Amino acid sequence: MFEGQPQEQIEALMNANAEFRKLYYHHRDLDQQVNDAERGVLPIDDARLGQMKREKLALKQRLLEMYDRAN
Repeated sequence: MFEGQPQEQIEALMNANAEFRKLYYHHRDLDQQVNDAERGVLPIDDARLGQMKREKLALKQRLLEMYDRAN
């Protein structure tokens, strides 16, 4: 998600901000679940998949806001 930003900045923010760290790992876990569901490895219905995608997007937006405020 933060491919364009220096990894050191992301790690520093995760170390300094517990909320950012929690949201970052939650987003990462959701991303893996969505990928698994889309490949058919995780059997879930379309409604749940849509909900997971919306939650993942909301997390991404929140993380980007937090990152922008910190830098």
